[in-house]
Amino acid sequence: MKKSIFAFAGLLLLLGTFLSTAVFAEEHAMAALEHANAAVAEGKAGKSEALVEHAKLAMEHALAGAIVAKSIPKGHLEAAAKELQEAIDHGNLDHADVATKHAEAAVEHIKAGNK
Repeated sequence: MKKSIFAFAGLLLLLGTFLSTAVFAEEHAMAALEHANAAVAEGKAGKSEALVEHAKLAMEHALAGAIVAKSIPKGHLEAAAKELQEAIDHGNLDHADVATKHAEAAVEHIKAGNK
């Protein structure tokens, strides 16, 4: 009887851990998506500096989400972070058009990871 109680408690603990990490990953993904979309909007307006600021925030959330995410969402968040780094690099060079393309690619990765 005691063994089954411990096994059940362990199963609940594992399930709780899995669900909580999924929730944290999703929260970070949503914040990353919000800032990545803002970066795209700023880039389309030709505002490289504002694009960089939003891309940095989006990248922080994408990386934080990738730490707790698993499988396919993790891969998409990591790919989004790489695209956001490119957006930051080009935005810092005042290449708003190229930076915007990378921010748009990041948005697509984040969305794909949330399906």
